[in-house]
Amino acid sequence: MQVRPFFVISFLLALLFSSNSYGVVTTGAERIDKYLPLLQGKRVGLVINHTSIVGPTRTCLLDSLLQLNVNVVKVFAPEHGFRGDADAGETVKDGKDSRTGTPITSLYGSNKKPTSNQLSDLDIIVFDIQDVGARFYTYISTMYYVMEACAENQKEMLVLDRPNPCDYTDGPVLKPAYQSFVGMLPIPILHGCTVGELARMINGEGWLTTKEKCRLTVIPVTGWKHGQAYSLPVKPSPNLPNDQSIRLYASLCPFEATNISVGRGTLFPFQVIGGRSKKYGNFTFTPQSLPGFDKNPLNKGVLCHGEDLRKTEDVKGFTLRFFLQFYRLSGEGSAFISRARWFDLLMGTDSVRKAILAGKSEKAIQAGCKKNLRPTNLCE
Repeated sequence: MQVRPFFVISFLLALLFSSNSYGVVTTGAERIDKYLPLLQGKRVGLVINHTSIVGPTRTCLLDSLLQLNVNVVKVFAPEHGFRGDADAGETVKDGKDSRTGTPITSLYGSNKKPTSNQLSDLDIIVFDIQDVGARFYTYISTMYYVMEACAENQKEMLVLDRPNPCDYTDGPVLKPAYQSFVGMLPIPILHGCTVGELARMINGEGWLTTKEKCRLTVIPVTGWKHGQAYSLPVKPSPNLPNDQSIRLYASLCPFEATNISVGRGTLFPFQVIGGRSKKYGNFTFTPQSLPGFDKNPLNKGVLCHGEDLRKTEDVKGFTLRFFLQFYRLSGEGSAFISRARWFDLLMGTDSVRKAILAGKSEKAIQAGCKKNLRPTNLCE
């Protein structure tokens, strides 16, 4: 297949206007000159989704690589699917990309870790997915499993790095007994790393189950540093449509172990909270089946009462204040956390739930969490 001249010119212009020389963030995927030589002559698998875009034209990485004659054999799809439109927890099916005909293999169906058979026709795996900085955001769990599979099957892995839009180190550190797909690593809820930094940490700390190291190469992001604000060009998953939802995501996610809605089924998910009783607040909303957001949300069709957090600006990091407020308003005690095991898996420990039930303040709970945190950003 020959490279189209028009595509090459457009691609180079996209790289030029996103380059660090203009003071703009340049993602790993945009640094094509750094990784194209690593892919030439090899059979390539991509772990990507709708966030895997290149330049201001938002060209899909798959399309970009095919136009550059890279032999892309298959795409591996994480939670929410290759196009990013599947609901949270919805099974992702194998298939083919309608535009290119490239086979798509699900990593959120019968298996979350690539099998030896699925890797047998590949030489190298490229991971390029936008994370949001939260431990229970499952894209990094997929990366962990792909690294492990590559280590076990002697395959190379290339991570194209992107900034962390919620760049804090905060919250409880996961204990080994609470490892799950919503928490694979012994890191805090807000881990303060980019995916490339996390990949290096996984290797360096020996966190892979086999204790082997993945043959890893990371193409760093340039023009961005820790602590610098970064607004995502596309929503990373159906229910994180904007900066505010990403900012509040980690702090509101614990509600998913209760019967309190976090706005799934509205146009402002993870920006409102509400329950069925008027005691929770004067703001109201009614979750509905909403394609592109959530097709079967909690409290579907039920009027919810609570709070509108769309203009809340003082959340910087992880906070339990909203959860503690609704817990106390409920008057239900331990019954409020109706899915206790799920809450503990999200927290990565049972100590937070036990502290809440014991009536401890947010300050006291946070102090307990900080004992296990490193004094500076984990990944700096």
